[in-house]
Amino acid sequence: MRSPHPALVFAVIFVVIFLLHAPLLQLPYFWDEAGYYVPAARDFLLTGVLIPHSTLSNAHPPLVLAWIALWWKVVGYAPLVTRSAMLVAAAFSLLGLFRLAQRAANTEVAIASALCTALYPVFFAQSLLAQVDLAAAGLTFWALCAYLEDRPVAVAAWFSLAVLAKETAILAPAALAVWECLCLAVPRLKGFGWSGASSAAIDGPNGTAASAAEGTSPPRTRRLFPLLLPLLPLSLWYAYHFTRTGYVFGNPEFFRYNVAATLNPVRFLLALALRLWQTFGYLHLWVLTLAMLLALLLPPVKDRVGNEDVERRRIAIPVQMSFLAVVMVYVIAMALIGGAVLARYMLPVVPLVIIVAVSTLRRRLRYWPAAVALVACAFVAAWFWNPPYGFSPEDNLAYRDYIVLHQDAERLLEARYPMARALTAWPASDELTRPWLGYTTRPVQVVRIEDFSLEEVLSAADFRQNFDVALVFSTKYEPTSPLMDRWKMWTNLKRRFFGYHRDVPPAVAARILGGHIVFSEKRKGQWVAVIEMERSEILNAKIPFLYNRRQ
Repeated sequence: MRSPHPALVFAVIFVVIFLLHAPLLQLPYFWDEAGYYVPAARDFLLTGVLIPHSTLSNAHPPLVLAWIALWWKVVGYAPLVTRSAMLVAAAFSLLGLFRLAQRAANTEVAIASALCTALYPVFFAQSLLAQVDLAAAGLTFWALCAYLEDRPVAVAAWFSLAVLAKETAILAPAALAVWECLCLAVPRLKGFGWSGASSAAIDGPNGTAASAAEGTSPPRTRRLFPLLLPLLPLSLWYAYHFTRTGYVFGNPEFFRYNVAATLNPVRFLLALALRLWQTFGYLHLWVLTLAMLLALLLPPVKDRVGNEDVERRRIAIPVQMSFLAVVMVYVIAMALIGGAVLARYMLPVVPLVIIVAVSTLRRRLRYWPAAVALVACAFVAAWFWNPPYGFSPEDNLAYRDYIVLHQDAERLLEARYPMARALTAWPASDELTRPWLGYTTRPVQVVRIEDFSLEEVLSAADFRQNFDVALVFSTKYEPTSPLMDRWKMWTNLKRRFFGYHRDVPPAVAARILGGHIVFSEKRKGQWVAVIEMERSEILNAKIPFLYNRRQ
C-alpha cells in the first residue's frame, strides 16, 4: 500500500476526531483540569510566570500549559479554544503513532493501529481534556519513530520535548538506554538494540513487508547519548522550579501523596496488577489482547507475490523487544509511584501494545480487518458503558455526566442562593469560586471539607452555623453492582493504599447536617444534590474561602 503524505494523514485525523468530539467542545473544565492545569495555564497567560500561583505547584513541566496559553492569547480564553488546542495535540500524537506503526510494520497496520488508538476510551476522553499525559505520549511516539529510523538528533529532540510535557516521559528513553546497554553487555543479545531496531520493516509489494538494509552498528555513544540527553532539560526545569519554590518535585503534599506514601511492597503488588490490567485489558482492551492471543494459534497467512507464496512478516524482533522494554519500565515505575493509579498515565505504552496486536492479527488472519472492526466497536461501546468496577470518570464519557450534573446543581445554587455560604468538597469548591472555569457567573462563598465520607460529614455538622447550603456529590464512580467490592478484604486494601472511601447518600447527608434536599440528580453511578439548612432565612455572612487541592 502506498504511504499517504503526513500532512494529509494529519488533516484526516484532525477532522475525524474533531467531529467525534464536536458535542463536547464547550463543556466546562473537569476535575484536575479545573484544579490544576487550567489555573496554571491561566497564570502563565496573565503573568508569563512558569510557576503557578493561583494553585499549588505540582512541578509538572510547562510545555503543554504554554501551548494552551498560546491558543488563549491568539484566539481567546474559552473552553472551546482549550478543547480545540488539545485536539490538535491529539491529532499530532496520532500522526506520530501512525508513522511509528508504519515504520515498525506497514501502512495497513498503521491505519488500523491509529484508528484503534483514537477510539480507545482513555485516549478518546483524554484527547479533549486539558491535561499533559496524552501530549507526552504523542511526543514519545515521534521519538520512538526516530529511534527506529536511527536519527539520533531527532531522538534527543523528541524525547526532550516529551519530558517537558510531563516528567514521567523520561521513562521511555531510560528504558531504551538500559536495553541498549544490556544488548552491548550480553553477546547473545547482539543485534537486538538500536542497530537491529533501525532495520524495521517498510512496505513491500502487495502490502507485505520488506526489511531495510542492516547497515553498520552505530558507535555506543551515538546510541546512548541521544537517550540520555533529555535528562538535561528536565534537570534544568527542576532546578528552576527549586529556585522559585524551594522544593524540587512539587509541593510537599503532592510529593508525599504520589511518591513517599506509595513505597510499600503490598501496595506495589496491587498497583502492579492494576497497571497490567490497564495495559492489556482495561475498558475492552482485553478484546484486542484476546484476539491477538487466539491469532497466535494460527499459522501466518501467505500472499501471492510474483510466482511465490510469501508469509506476511511480523514486526521485527528488535522492534518488539524495544517496545517491550518501554512497556515493562512504565508498568513497574507507574506501580511504584502515583497516589492515584490513573489509566491516563499508561497512554505512552498502550498504543505500543495496540500496534503489536494489530500486526499479529494482520499476519495470521486472512480477514483481519473484520477483527479490527470488532475491536473498534468494543472500544466505542466502552465510551458509554461503565464497567462493573470502580474507575475514573475521565476514562470515558462518564466525565461528561459529571460535568452536566455539576452544571445543573451549581446553576441552581447560584440562582436560588446568590449570597449563601456553600459547604462542599474539591473540585466543586473551585468550580463555585472561579467563574472562569465555566460553572457559575459569579463567585460563591465556600466552606470546604475533604470529601463526603461519614466522618467528614459528621465533622461538618459540628459547625453547621458556618454555612447555609451544602453541595454534595459523588467524589468517586460507584457501580450499581460492584464486581470486587463484595470482598471485604479488597475494600480494606483500597482504603489503606488507595485512599478509598464511600460517600454518604444525599438523604443521609441531609439528615446529619440538619437540612433538606432541594435538588438532586443522578447519572450512571454519579450523583449530585443541593441541601438547604433548616433556618428561617439564608444569612448573608462572609467567611474566608478555604482551598486544598490535590491532583
